[in-house]
Amino acid sequence: MESLPAASKANRRATSLALAAVLCWSTVASAFKLSLQYLTPLQLVSIASVVSAVFMLVAIFWQGRSAEIGASWRRNHRWYIALGFCNPFLYYLTLFHAYELLPAQQAQPLNYTWGVLLALLSVPLLKQKLRRQDLLAGLVCYTGVLVIATGGDLLGLQFDQPWGVTLALLSTLIWSCYWLLNTRIGGTAAVNLFLTCCCGLPWLAGTLLWQGWGEAWQWPPLAGWLGALYVGLFEMGIAFLLWQAAMMSCDNTARISNFIYLSPPLSLLLIALLVGEKIQLATIAGLAMILLGVAIQQGALKRLFFQRS
Repeated sequence: MESLPAASKANRRATSLALAAVLCWSTVASAFKLSLQYLTPLQLVSIASVVSAVFMLVAIFWQGRSAEIGASWRRNHRWYIALGFCNPFLYYLTLFHAYELLPAQQAQPLNYTWGVLLALLSVPLLKQKLRRQDLLAGLVCYTGVLVIATGGDLLGLQFDQPWGVTLALLSTLIWSCYWLLNTRIGGTAAVNLFLTCCCGLPWLAGTLLWQGWGEAWQWPPLAGWLGALYVGLFEMGIAFLLWQAAMMSCDNTARISNFIYLSPPLSLLLIALLVGEKIQLATIAGLAMILLGVAIQQGALKRLFFQRS
C-alpha cells in the first residue's frame, strides 16, 4: 500500500521536471534570435559552449561522478573527438547561421524535424527495419517543411531564403548523426556531454584563428554575453539534465514523452512576444503538419486510438 503514494509522488516529480525542461526549450529559439543581434554565430556557439562545459563539470562533481571522466575518455576518446566535431561545433554553427538568415518562426519548426530524420537514418546506419509509419511520418513532416519554407505557396515553390532553409534542414542531419554516433558510447549522459563539448572547443578555437582572431572576435556588448550565457546554461545544460532526471524518475516514459509536443507552440508564442515576429498562418499550418508527422513516427496516434477503442 505504501508503494502507490511513492510511485505517484515520483511521477508528479517527473512531470514537474519534464515541464520545466519543455519550458526551457521553448525559450531558446527566441534567445537564439535575440542573441544573434549582438553576436555572430561563431561567437554565440563559442561562448555558449564554454558555459555549457563549465556547467556540466559542476553538475558532474555535484553528482559525485568525477571519476567517470577519465575512465570514459580513455575508453571512448576517438568517439568524443568525432562527437565534438558534430556537436557543438558543426551543429550549432549551422543552426545559428540558419537563425541568422530565417525568421525564428521558420527556423524553429524546421529544426524540429530531426526526430523523423533520425528514424529514417536508423534504417541504413543501424540496420533497423523501415516501418510504414516512418515513411508516412516523413511525407507528412516534410510537406509541413515545404509549407513553411514557401510561405504556403506550394504550387509556386518560391523560397524567400533557400540557403537558410537548407542550413536549418542540414542542422537536423548533423544532430541526427550526432545521436546515432552517441549510441556507440553508453555511460553517463552528463559526462558524455561534457567531454564532447570539450572536444568541440578546439574546433571552435581553430575556426576563430583561421578567420583571423581580430576579425572574427569583436568584443560583444553586455546583451550579447547575457544571451550566450542563457543559451549555454539552458539550451546546452539545464534543460538536458532536467529531462534526463524526469526520464529517470518516471515509471513509464510514455507519461512524459508527449510533453515535448508543447515546446514548438510555446516557442512560437514566445517568438511573437519577445522577438516581435508576426506569426504567419503558413508557419502554424506547417508546424501542425510537422507535429503530426512526429506523432505518427512515435506511434502516439496509434496509442491514442488503441486506448480509446
